[in-house]
Amino acid sequence: MTTVTLQADQRLVTLDAGNGPAHFPLIWLRDNAPEGFHPQTEERLFDLTSVPLDLSAEGARVEGETLVIDWDGDTSSRFDLAALMKVRPGSRRSDPAHIAPVTWRSDLGAGGIPRVSANAVMSDDAALQGWLASTRCYGISIVEGLADTTEAGMDVARRIGFLRETNFGVTFEVISKPNPNNLAYTPVALPLHTDLTNQEVPPGFQFLHCLANEATGGGSLFSDGYAIAEDLRQQDPEAFKLLSEVSIPFRFHDDSCDIRGRKHVITLNEDGEVTEFCFNAHLADVLDLDPEVMVPYYAAYRRIMEMTRDPKYLVTLKLKAGEMVVFDNRRALHGRQSFDPSTGRRHLHGCYVDRGEFDSRLRLLAR
Repeated sequence: MTTVTLQADQRLVTLDAGNGPAHFPLIWLRDNAPEGFHPQTEERLFDLTSVPLDLSAEGARVEGETLVIDWDGDTSSRFDLAALMKVRPGSRRSDPAHIAPVTWRSDLGAGGIPRVSANAVMSDDAALQGWLASTRCYGISIVEGLADTTEAGMDVARRIGFLRETNFGVTFEVISKPNPNNLAYTPVALPLHTDLTNQEVPPGFQFLHCLANEATGGGSLFSDGYAIAEDLRQQDPEAFKLLSEVSIPFRFHDDSCDIRGRKHVITLNEDGEVTEFCFNAHLADVLDLDPEVMVPYYAAYRRIMEMTRDPKYLVTLKLKAGEMVVFDNRRALHGRQSFDPSTGRRHLHGCYVDRGEFDSRLRLLAR
């Protein structure tokens, strides 16, 4: 049985179902009363400015599985108790897309990367859900058995959500070509990095579908930015502090665009957890920090650059035709060994799906 107490002097309602009291400020209850939401869209219609912050109630009672609040005047609100307890103030709403990350280093190995068949992802919602969850957990996975068409990888990405268009287009071809505007379109080695750090919001998940990988060299390199950041936090707290609190400029420009943005290399949430790792030495613009910050920042920046090159964090694999690697571009760093285009064809087809689309699909599948 649930007991209810109206503490008028504190403008608070307390519910206790036997497992400890839950406190609900009256203004919160008024703002979240069911009648204040549109019945079809479930968007809030209630206008917070229509009531005083110190509003009061005449009474509160439990009727079966319903909490009834009688507001001053002649209006009442009715709340489902079970639903109300799920969103009690002070507790985070349950989110199926919030999957605790498992950090990894070189000992994960190519064999430890989660794998799934393209056919399962395309035909089975349970397989899709499991694959998305493991990809969110590790920040990387591989889809196998794709058809030899550029559309095959895009179909998998679209199974999740809308593709993210950038200045490189909706999709991009990672091949060696004349007059490149990006190092990815050359055969040179690419150090570990995250893509498009110059964008206001860098893309979320990247999809790289291997159509051919016959050239000598061209192995793919991956590292977990979360693992690097957490190790830096333990080993050099001052460097970690600088990289998470001081933003630096990034820039990409060619004949058709000039896109700039400022980023922290390490982004933390309000709980101090690492949520993004943003690192691309090739797109870093001229540092514009104050002189007294510049030298210690360079020391921190160089330190994390050295960590991205440490074999301790590196997983190497050579994608085969029909495989697609999928990774969180704001967590997992990727790179490439150099290759010789005269020894065979190397062709990857890529696209992006933002984190919001990815997480939305996880939530829908969990319903």
